[in-house]
Amino acid sequence: MKNIMMINDHKAIIQYDPELDLFRGEFVGLNGGADFYGESITNLESEGSQSLQAFMDVCKENGIDPYKSFSGKFMTRIPSDLHEQVSTIATSHGMSLNQWVTDTLTNAINDEGMA
Repeated sequence: MKNIMMINDHKAIIQYDPELDLFRGEFVGLNGGADFYGESITNLESEGSQSLQAFMDVCKENGIDPYKSFSGKFMTRIPSDLHEQVSTIATSHGMSLNQWVTDTLTNAINDEGMA
């Protein structure tokens, strides 16, 4: 599992890069790439803060919204038998498939401690 670090109120995914023998961070939810490297937590926080600020500055200079927008819709393909099973479970709970999926994803996020 990849780890999430908060830097200046922004989430970054942190993973170890064995080829460089460094930790690599990449901010999520941004309209472009803002990554950074560090040898330690303190170094990651410092480098991440600098990378994020540089990204925000470039966006501002170019009149670009730095954040991704999310429509609230996504399409996924699943096996037909799984589709039937989740539809049956949703109906048995008196829920639409959409509400069941939303609740299930919300519970998964809560279980991960990301809420």
